[in-house]
Amino acid sequence: IASIMNRVRDLKNKYRNEDNTTDELNCTKISADTTDNSGTVNQIMMTTNNPEDWLCFLLRLEKKGIPQMDVSLLNRLIGRYSQAVMALPAEKHSQDESYARILVRFAELKALQDPEEARDQFHLARLNCKKFAFVHVAFAQFELSQGNMKKCKQLLQKAVECSAVPLEMLETALQNLRSQKKQLLSDEEK
Repeated sequence: IASIMNRVRDLKNKYRNEDNTTDELNCTKISADTTDNSGTVNQIMMTTNNPEDWLCFLLRLEKKGIPQMDVSLLNRLIGRYSQAVMALPAEKHSQDESYARILVRFAELKALQDPEEARDQFHLARLNCKKFAFVHVAFAQFELSQGNMKKCKQLLQKAVECSAVPLEMLETALQNLRSQKKQLLSDEEK
């Protein structure tokens, strides 16, 4: 059901934003039509369809504004992240850091619209990319921001138990949680 809902949202976003989309991908592997990012997306999907190219494209799209302040950009980003998640099979990419970053950022963007859907996306990221500590920390940070300190602590402890790396990141996040800091990791620690 979630996949179908994401697809419907993608289609709505595509047709709503198709006329004013002028994003481009300037990665070394891909050159694309710079007037319409649907051409870029199609090229990624038809040629490499790898997490690195998707992440490069998505981060470039994010630089067009501030999603927290621009609903149109937020909707476009959510649509494109959803498209990337659907195009990249988890069983093939679960060990890829770029794929894990896509899943986490998608969940973070969803949190701006719907915390329950965001929680589902964080859970999906954690299930598919267990080995990356930043995935667990991002989910724990989300739960902390929702006022769920106990759940935050559980997520960090489970990450340690499943040997997510780097362990130092998890230890720092746990220490900051114990110190009752609002951010589990500072920008420097990230």
